[in-house]
Amino acid sequence: MEISVLRKQLTDTIDEAHRTAAARRQRAEEASRAYGTFLDTIAIPLFRQVANVLKASGYPFVVSTPSGAVRMMSEKTSDDYIELSLDASGDEPLVLGTSRRSRGRRVVENERAIAELSVAHLTEDHVLDYLLKELEPFVER
Repeated sequence: MEISVLRKQLTDTIDEAHRTAAARRQRAEEASRAYGTFLDTIAIPLFRQVANVLKASGYPFVVSTPSGAVRMMSEKTSDDYIELSLDASGDEPLVLGTSRRSRGRRVVENERAIAELSVAHLTEDHVLDYLLKELEPFVER
């Protein structure tokens, strides 16, 4: 193979990688801004409402807001929780839900996107659907 052809292909590959990385960074920045609004207006208020209803029903949960996330954890054990956070490491940033519960020595941890939508398109219904599904194991005991 001629060096000029090889050099051209390599240069094209490098240029494409730079464009792709720049586009990914732009999507991550936009998602981060939208996620801040999502947390403040949808996720945190809904988590607090659900925690209040659970507490009134005899399931004591408390809501905390660690940096860039919202977490509802059991007052009985802080190892049992449901959390939302932004994962901007992939091609498309997603809101990830993580739930963790322990039973004796056994710990079960689940992590999944709460919906296959961009952050800007998530609604209260998406968050509530996720919460209700993840709460089942916590309230079945």
